[in-house]
Amino acid sequence: MKTVDLNKLVRNTILKMKPYTSARDEFNGADKGMIFLDANESPFENGWNRYPDSKQLTVKKKIGIIKDISENRITLGNGSDEILDLIFRVFCEPGKDNIISLPPTYGMYSVLADLNGIENREVLLTTDFQPDITPILEQVDKRTKLLFLCSPNNPTGNLLSEESIRTLLDRFNGIVVLDEAYVDFTTQESWIRKGIAFDNLIVIQTLSKAYGMAGIRLGMAFASPEITALLHKIKPPYNIGTLQQEKVTLINNIEKEIALIQKEKKVLVKVLLQVNFITKIYPSDANFLLIRVDNADKRYRQLLENGIVVRNRNNYPLCDNCLRITIGTPDENRILTQVILKIQETAL
Repeated sequence: MKTVDLNKLVRNTILKMKPYTSARDEFNGADKGMIFLDANESPFENGWNRYPDSKQLTVKKKIGIIKDISENRITLGNGSDEILDLIFRVFCEPGKDNIISLPPTYGMYSVLADLNGIENREVLLTTDFQPDITPILEQVDKRTKLLFLCSPNNPTGNLLSEESIRTLLDRFNGIVVLDEAYVDFTTQESWIRKGIAFDNLIVIQTLSKAYGMAGIRLGMAFASPEITALLHKIKPPYNIGTLQQEKVTLINNIEKEIALIQKEKKVLVKVLLQVNFITKIYPSDANFLLIRVDNADKRYRQLLENGIVVRNRNNYPLCDNCLRITIGTPDENRILTQVILKIQETAL
């Protein structure tokens, strides 16, 4: 079992600080029949005049059941980006500490490093988009606090190998942040369960992808109770609104939608393999495909002119002339393939 001394990793100011508490955090018991005169809210009932539950107890209970994890290991954020920012602020001293990320990967790791005044030491993935273990560990020094992994990776779509993740968890003495935003589209078991023996692991997931709730902005972190307590210590008290919390309790089974996306992905790949300006289709464990074309900027513009928005990743390392295409509805995918084939005919 891998254990870490959090006192050596957490910022001193975070260890010493006292978290904000509301009056409603200071008593236990049912609130039925209580008269709330503590928070300077409007007393006129309209369904939304009270602050939301700052402890998000109902939501955590629901997520705990879905993810099969105890509630004291769950932190909720206003999207995964808030969770990631909380992690930076707990562990990284501005102007002193550094983190490691593995491009090509999710761009917010770099953005948040810049925002928090933290050096981002980038180590490219290998040509098959896997962690390059030796160069990663060579970048580590006593001020390296966080290592960011994304699996399935964005924008490449592939899972990182279990062996690589386990090796980094064993050998990296900081906190490994494993972003599993797309894990629901895979057949692999989440590291929520596999990584329970590693005290230095934080798993990030979201309701924005497979659960179809991008509009409510709810991200989740799963970690040891000790790390969870630290994240709760600094999170804004009312970061998850009442509407968000109520929507989460209505989560339905997503297996049907995932199965349709997987089916549509296979159909789309068969068509794309016939297109002469597509030079490679990368294996994908996510709800999108990364494809290499002859001229990404040109093909991106042509798709846009035909009313289709994809993501041009031509400026990402190892992604020269690559486009990222999300799997849409059957009708959307049919229109996409028609447009692509029309572009191909025009080029002949």
